[in-house]
Amino acid sequence: MSASQVATIGGPKLPSGRTVKVRAADGTRLHTEVFGPEDGYPIVLAHGITCALRVWHEQINDLARDYRVIAYDQRGHGRSGQPHPSSYSLDHLASDLDAVLAATLRPAERAVIAGHSMGGIAISSWAERHRDRVCERADAVALINTTTGDLLEEINLLRVPPLLAAGRSVAARRMIKVFGGAPLFRGAQPGSRWFVAMMAVGAEADPTIADFVHELFATTPAAGRGAWARVLVEEMGPRHIDLTALTVPTLVIGSTDDRLLPMCQARKIAQAAPNLVDLVEMPGGHCAILEHPEAVNTHLRSLVESVVAERRISS
Repeated sequence: MSASQVATIGGPKLPSGRTVKVRAADGTRLHTEVFGPEDGYPIVLAHGITCALRVWHEQINDLARDYRVIAYDQRGHGRSGQPHPSSYSLDHLASDLDAVLAATLRPAERAVIAGHSMGGIAISSWAERHRDRVCERADAVALINTTTGDLLEEINLLRVPPLLAAGRSVAARRMIKVFGGAPLFRGAQPGSRWFVAMMAVGAEADPTIADFVHELFATTPAAGRGAWARVLVEEMGPRHIDLTALTVPTLVIGSTDDRLLPMCQARKIAQAAPNLVDLVEMPGGHCAILEHPEAVNTHLRSLVESVVAERRISS
């Protein structure tokens, strides 16, 4: 991502698209946009915590040249509604994705669904809670820099001496909760640019990527950030999300220097996925979609092409 792209007013530019009205099961408005040719094969993108659909700008600008790309803002993010603090949970995360699919896909149409970080959790939660819809709505899925459980046990934000390792998850719990609802600061506090970059971006990444990630954090309402942080801390415990219903081809992407959701999380997902296509290990930090967009896009295109080719053969 070039400095000129990030420096544009309002952040990186997206191609022209159209807005689709989507309401969650509880009535929350879910801002959704569709890019690319109307008759194109559909790709659905679900973003992570403290982001918005524009975090996918590298994928949207590339994939929308050939495919119909559907992206939405999670509740409490971007231009989506800000519900009551009690209206945030993995159930809501799954139900919101289901609502987007119902509103944007045509009858009997299936898509490739990709999720980054909390967006990947949305896909896994959707498959666990709406098992009958997986084969109805998904041709394949891509789970990028994400997890299905043990969030606090594997997080690598703090250097903890071996004798204090037992307290690491307690410290991580507090850090994520504070991070979620943190105000903005200049130093090393949870809301500072340095802290956000440390969590989300690899050390070798272009500094403009860290600037963009912090801008996304800064423009996400603190109430939404805090509510989702509490959900992830309280619901992503030792019980992993059940992937047995995720029988469609599954691409898993992790990053070697991801401090938030380390590569071991991607390996666990790959072991549990019933229909693993590939486990991809990339360099860099938590935001592979921004740090290595060309590689991510290549894998997404390959996934789409494989399911489209399979559909042609079966028909």
